[in-house]
Amino acid sequence: MKLFRFFAVGVLFGITLTKAEALSWYRVYEMFMFQSFHMYGMIGVAILVGVCGIKIIKKKEIKDYKGQPIEIVDKEKKFVRYIVGGFMFGLGWALVGACPGPVFILLGTGIPAAVVVLFGALLGTFSYGLLKDKLPH
Repeated sequence: MKLFRFFAVGVLFGITLTKAEALSWYRVYEMFMFQSFHMYGMIGVAILVGVCGIKIIKKKEIKDYKGQPIEIVDKEKKFVRYIVGGFMFGLGWALVGACPGPVFILLGTGIPAAVVVLFGALLGTFSYGLLKDKLPH
């Protein structure tokens, strides 16, 4: 019951993404064809909220739900890995027409093709886990 609040926030977030049309294949298509600002605006707002959230967590030394301090480790400054990873992520996103992030929301809205997205996301994660020691980091 203690974790119910996280479930409730997740449900609210899913409803928000659905109502904002962030799950719409057409909105993703518009974004990649540079025909609409809708998705870019949502991504920009998400980045802004994330940056502000991290600043607040660091400044106020907020603790997690278990009372432990939240430690945010700085990322390495290697540029190529982010370009290659972002390109691969964006290519998969464009080919499928859906971001793998809200795949469970897509499944919850009754879109059976989201199973393919879930499978691809799990396969990519599993492949990275197997190959991460052999990849240049």
